[in-house]
Amino acid sequence: MSSNMSLQATRMKSITASPSMVVSQTAKAMMADGIDVVNLALGEPDFATPDNVCEAAFAAIRDGRTAYAPPAGEPALRQAIAHKLKADNGLTFDPSSEIMVGVGAKQVIFNALMATLEQGDEVVLLAPYFVSYPAAVELLGGVIRVVQCRAENRFRPLAAELDAAMTERTRWVLVNTPGNPSGAVFTAEDLASIGRVVSAYPKALVLSDEIYEKIVFTGATFTSFGRACPELRDRTLIVNGLSKSHAMTGWRVGYGAGPADLIDGMTKLASQSTTSTSTISQVAATEALLGDQTSVVENGKRYEARRDLLVTGLSEMPLLEPIVPEGAFYLFADCGAMLDRTTPDGQIITNDADAADYLLREGRVAGVPGVAYGLEPFVRFSFAASDAELEKALAHLASAVAKLG
Repeated sequence: MSSNMSLQATRMKSITASPSMVVSQTAKAMMADGIDVVNLALGEPDFATPDNVCEAAFAAIRDGRTAYAPPAGEPALRQAIAHKLKADNGLTFDPSSEIMVGVGAKQVIFNALMATLEQGDEVVLLAPYFVSYPAAVELLGGVIRVVQCRAENRFRPLAAELDAAMTERTRWVLVNTPGNPSGAVFTAEDLASIGRVVSAYPKALVLSDEIYEKIVFTGATFTSFGRACPELRDRTLIVNGLSKSHAMTGWRVGYGAGPADLIDGMTKLASQSTTSTSTISQVAATEALLGDQTSVVENGKRYEARRDLLVTGLSEMPLLEPIVPEGAFYLFADCGAMLDRTTPDGQIITNDADAADYLLREGRVAGVPGVAYGLEPFVRFSFAASDAELEKALAHLASAVAKLG
């Protein structure tokens, strides 16, 4: 085989590694070289998984709960998910046919798209969007249509612009609230507005990614899309998981709740790929949903204090304008004032990718450029980091922006 012949399929040409992971790995490499970098690129809680959840996992191991789980998930976990959706969101799902457990929420999203997309089907993304949405759509032969949700509209889509993006080929509209990277928490009316547009397109489905549901700050209220738009129940998939709310990123447990036919297709895909997520993780997730929720509430308060720290610090420096997030643990800072500025080594910052790179190389703070999320010019900073790290980041950022000409 020729040394320049790729072993990858043609469809892989459109796929790149997750930008947040790339930036995070670059930061880690710099730290390995002895450079003092504050890594605010990766969306991962810095809190430990709650003790009661870990104890449930230990007990599962001791009890020999180490065999395969059903592809749709352990019955006890699906029951716990149904209970959570009813208690928290006012939604009723049959755990035997309308709920499936995935290897994280990403797999649930991927399986939903794979189970439904035909070549050329269109998927509407609300920018700024989670970085993995477009990669999954393109890999599966879908066509992306983007609706720009601007900061002046608090990152909400305008109904007329959403409608303009819809066609008879629209298969999915992807909604994410609280939003990554924007931190926007859509109100019930925001969601109802989206629902009214979607209702006019009978083939269109809604995927509501609610993974940050438990991280909502004072003044905002979370509403599930399913609660806001009950008339679209047969066309809605609710996606959620334990990674963010319970600091369980490495346990890999997500779930989807929706129409039985869709869940059946997604479960078939799981049976032919991963089989199931870890049985031990599923036992832990059951305890996470049904057990003590004190840590979830406390961590939410700590995230809000960290948000306020970051917002205050950025507000006191030029060139980076903080857009105050209502939920999740990201701050999407407008870096437009950095554009066309000159760095100490004579380089011109022409876009937000340049800005993020400068803040990493000169400021030693890792953030992800807005272009990765489909909306420029911004840089996303995660505040899932300690107060000390955030204070250090603010000092580094202030020094870096002061050096721009």
